[in-house]
Amino acid sequence: MATEPKKKLRLGDLLVQNDVITEEQLQTALREQKNSGRKLGKTLVDLGYVDEDTILNMLSRQLDLPFVQLRHFRFNEQLVRRLPEAMARRFRSLVLDEQGGELLVGMADPLDIFAYDELVRVLKQPIRQAVVRESELLSTLDLVYRRTEEIASLAEELEDELSDDAFDLASMSEEPESEDAPVVRLLKTLFEDAVQARSSDIHIEPDETVVRIRQRVDGVLQEQVMKEKRVNAALVLRLKLMAGLNISEKRLPQDGRFNVRVKGRSIDVRISTMPVQYGESVVMRLLDQSQGLLDLDSIGMPAELLQRFRRMIRKPHGMILVTGPTGSGKTTTLYGALSELNRPEVKIITAEDPVEYRLPRITQVQVHPRIGLEFADVLRAGLRQDPDIMLVGEMRDRETVEIGLRAAMTGHLVLSTLHTNDSISSAMRLIDMGAEPFLVSSSLLGVVAQRLVRRVCENCSAPYEPTEQERVWLETFDLDPLDREAGFVHGRGCYQCSNTGYKGRIGVYEMLEMNEPMLDALRQQDVSGFSKAARQSPLYRPLGRCAMDYALRGVTTLEEVARVAATSEGEFSPEDEFPGPDEPLGGAV
Repeated sequence: MATEPKKKLRLGDLLVQNDVITEEQLQTALREQKNSGRKLGKTLVDLGYVDEDTILNMLSRQLDLPFVQLRHFRFNEQLVRRLPEAMARRFRSLVLDEQGGELLVGMADPLDIFAYDELVRVLKQPIRQAVVRESELLSTLDLVYRRTEEIASLAEELEDELSDDAFDLASMSEEPESEDAPVVRLLKTLFEDAVQARSSDIHIEPDETVVRIRQRVDGVLQEQVMKEKRVNAALVLRLKLMAGLNISEKRLPQDGRFNVRVKGRSIDVRISTMPVQYGESVVMRLLDQSQGLLDLDSIGMPAELLQRFRRMIRKPHGMILVTGPTGSGKTTTLYGALSELNRPEVKIITAEDPVEYRLPRITQVQVHPRIGLEFADVLRAGLRQDPDIMLVGEMRDRETVEIGLRAAMTGHLVLSTLHTNDSISSAMRLIDMGAEPFLVSSSLLGVVAQRLVRRVCENCSAPYEPTEQERVWLETFDLDPLDREAGFVHGRGCYQCSNTGYKGRIGVYEMLEMNEPMLDALRQQDVSGFSKAARQSPLYRPLGRCAMDYALRGVTTLEEVARVAATSEGEFSPEDEFPGPDEPLGGAV
């Protein structure tokens, strides 16, 4: 039988009766509630009279209701969606389970009689209440009410509007779009879903009979397939208009950017279009400008490496390289360094492609290859602007490398990125690009190589026993006896991590500071000698070992360690043992 709340019970009276608060505190909270309009329970917590768990445990005992911790609950998607999202948010409620013809509904305020009656009316079934934390409920609503069904519905609506005799797509560029137009609502929902899922990229890919929308979450793509193929042209056209691109050009790739506001957050969108066999493919990189820049303390670099890196960037001249594949966090690390170096007495000039974040007091230059403004041109002109520090977005060619190295020799600190697998190969890569060995050895201070590995979802983390093959591979790390007994973990998959077992990412790093044996090998272009000297350096720890440290602490999995070790050192191939994508991890960094 459904448990109906007692209509005469009031939260304040219950708390006073149970000696949780005093009558005086209740009256103070009621006056504050009258002014603020917030619920009494929230007001009491904000005033510091009681904590949320105490209130919920008391309600659970008094009303004989279960207290459910949502972070450990496994949801049935079909049951959840029986309650419309708007009502779930309005009444702070969530359908959890169904037993014996009753629905178990978690409520942040089980004393809300009006909410209870409305839930019974909408669900058309007896309900049994459960007590849940409001903070957990609100974060859970964003996770369980993904907008995939709404996207599919809007795509179907747009497909109907795009019937052969409906209207000409070109007319979209002549008249202002109504906010109620299906294409606008579809894009709005798509961006909202991407932000809600913490996506770094959105891919819109036309196929022969379908359109695929894929979102990259924590470096891995998640796919939604739409049968309405014709919506692709409308989406691409609208996105081109938003980015100010040429809507009549469908044969050549185009790049642009625009800004959108999603749920009060400013999202900078970098868009790239490319002609493919069945239309135009679009990839959008999402940068959340409202979150601000991470400082060096927040990027996840281990304390010992961070101390060495700070010491390195404070040197008056020389070149520092940050290396790694696309989306490995290089830009985040460099911006963190610039934020720390950005002082009124220091002149900083950057050459970037594109300028991702606007920084005060720093002269930032966007390169434009199409009009002949390359990295080397900005670097050459920037040196005549009396800088103390220069950041070059990427060392792409011999000219840029040589100008950067000479600038580092003549009293400037030069920061840049390079696409190499590890720190050891970076120095020799500069020589391979045509730089003189004496320039490299005289200017290069150090190299930081980095990757991003996925964090194990804390909600579904569970102990993991390595396989026999993994145990053999673990021998290559020369672990201490205590480390060998460490308990590894993995994620079983839950609603919070979209059943991937991972949620969020963390950086792994290796740092190589130049010493005399390494510099001697550089001057002689001795590749094997340089590699040997680097590995013998007492401060050098490879990427794979840094990732293994996180696995030993239960932060990531052996699967992620194997991926880092395979891409950086070629020690182990995870293809058979660890199924998963091999592409470089992406991210809005």
